[in-house]
Amino acid sequence: MTKILHSQGLRDPGKNEYREMVAQASRRTDIPATVTKAFLIGGSICLAGEILRQYLLRRGLNEEAAGAWTSVILVFCSALLTGLGVYQKIAKHGGAGTLVPVTGFANAVASAAVESKTEGFILGVGTKIFTIAGPVLLYGTAASAVYGLIYWLIQK
Repeated sequence: MTKILHSQGLRDPGKNEYREMVAQASRRTDIPATVTKAFLIGGSICLAGEILRQYLLRRGLNEEAAGAWTSVILVFCSALLTGLGVYQKIAKHGGAGTLVPVTGFANAVASAAVESKTEGFILGVGTKIFTIAGPVLLYGTAASAVYGLIYWLIQK
């Protein structure tokens, strides 16, 4: 590395000088504010899901159906907001709070699809959408098979 820098007329900064440059270039994070915003936005997503679930229960759905429809609606809303560019604005302020499992996963899958739409629907969206979903489906299926096998062995 040093030879390359010298051949280009540049000098090699020392470790301390490099750390100082990184510290100056890095954006300072207000940790209490960041954690508070993540908590409030993540909590708001969860609260919206619970309000929706309670509404569905009051409309006569049983627990299982209400939970399933709540997940479906949250995934749809998350994908829609991602496609409209709104979810990214929420994530800019909410950070890890937007990684609530159902909505965060839907955002990740929809983002991959939106980013690759210029490549076409088959070679772009059709393949890139599984960049995120593929590993989740693979390891989720494999883990459930292993857990099922362990459960079956315990029952025997």
